[in-house]
Amino acid sequence: MKNSLKRRDFIKSTSLASASLVLGNFANFSCAQTERPNILWILAEDFGPDLGCYGNQLVRTPNIDRLASEGMRCTNAFVTAPVCSPSRSALITGMYQTSIDAHQHRSHRDDGYKLPEPIKIITEYFRAAGYFTANVTTPAPGIKGTGKTDFNFNVEKPFDGTDWNQRKPGQPFYAQINFNETHRTFPENVPNPVDPEKVEFPPYYPDHPITRKDWAQYLDSTNRLDEKVGAVLKRLEEEKLLENTVIFFFGDNGQAHVRGKQWLYDGGIHVPLIVRWPGKIKPGTVSDDLISSIDITAASLAIAGIPIPKYMDGRDFLNPRTPKREFIIAARDRCDETVDRIRCVRTKQFKYINNFYPERPYTQINRYKEVQYPVMRLMRRLLAAGKLDSIQAKFMAPTRPAEELYDIQKDPYEINNLAGQPASAAIIDEMRGILQQWIKETGDKGQYPEDPAIAAKWEKEQSQKWDGALQKIYDAERKLD
Repeated sequence: MKNSLKRRDFIKSTSLASASLVLGNFANFSCAQTERPNILWILAEDFGPDLGCYGNQLVRTPNIDRLASEGMRCTNAFVTAPVCSPSRSALITGMYQTSIDAHQHRSHRDDGYKLPEPIKIITEYFRAAGYFTANVTTPAPGIKGTGKTDFNFNVEKPFDGTDWNQRKPGQPFYAQINFNETHRTFPENVPNPVDPEKVEFPPYYPDHPITRKDWAQYLDSTNRLDEKVGAVLKRLEEEKLLENTVIFFFGDNGQAHVRGKQWLYDGGIHVPLIVRWPGKIKPGTVSDDLISSIDITAASLAIAGIPIPKYMDGRDFLNPRTPKREFIIAARDRCDETVDRIRCVRTKQFKYINNFYPERPYTQINRYKEVQYPVMRLMRRLLAAGKLDSIQAKFMAPTRPAEELYDIQKDPYEINNLAGQPASAAIIDEMRGILQQWIKETGDKGQYPEDPAIAAKWEKEQSQKWDGALQKIYDAERKLD
């Protein structure tokens, strides 16, 4: 295995006790508050690196491409979870969601659960350091965010306000703007739509008009997202804040496609990450370093001169003295009513996946996806008609392998499973060992089953919410067949 991942390096890579070096000392800023940089996170929902600056020639993303040209574009950034609430719970704490009991999708909403000591959300650290914190929802021209938090725990006053203009004169701010343009449902009847015939998509999806239309609409939503980002940049310029604001643009999880969101294939965890930091990051920089989304959290604190808590899993990836990651780890657990547990280890070359429920199909019922993902229903119909090829049919199989191993460099679509092949035995043994040690060292709470009553509650709620719409869709599609 290229760049061997030795067990003795594990603690250096992932230990809860390791802390990143900060860029400065908070005390240095105490008498020069106005010089401290603002920090802005722009989050796109359910979004992969489908941008002009990442090589997609069908989208029109001049504003996000501008961010990349004026800052750093990261090509190997990954979230810790492929669905919003555990991913966002990890982001706001800098911790793996599996370590803080925030791994089950939209859990702990009604039971009063709070983060264990000493863990805090990062806005508390910013607030203590004199920053104003905001989740932007005010209807400023063109940039009204959704205000999404989606944390799998309860916290009082996560933000100070709904716009950075509510801060005191001269006060620095940390803000989020959440945009949902790339979340389903995708827009229709947009100006200058992407031509479905020109769309390229992975070979594990059937080449069918429904697939092409669905992907074209996803790309159309990207164009709308870019317009919103442009409005943010324009406002920062008009308010003379742009040159003193560090901007992070990234996705909260991967693409809202059948084998994307909710899955640990790259479609579900690989996200764009662009950082613009005037005077600190050379314009046009491209980094292929492995970055976990929780590293954005640590780096944001460091930029503000706030010491990174020693318990935090994230590391300051912008500091050249910080050890680079040799691998990232991501986890999927229950999503809506669909009970599952999957873990992955990914290096620049290999992806190892452990399916803890191999006896279950990939396509367990998930009513949200059945309603919102037309390609999911298409694949079920084509499978029944014997019209899926061998690559497409794998995802529709009644069971799945306990382990999967892919050579990402040779097989970027993760199609050819190398697990079980003698030539891959040493690689899979090493990556399996890394995962097992990570589970032990980080206290992965996915080891312990969730209360069955919670899954039953979700089953009932999702059935009530979606079954009527789903039956109408099935009836209509049956007539088309």
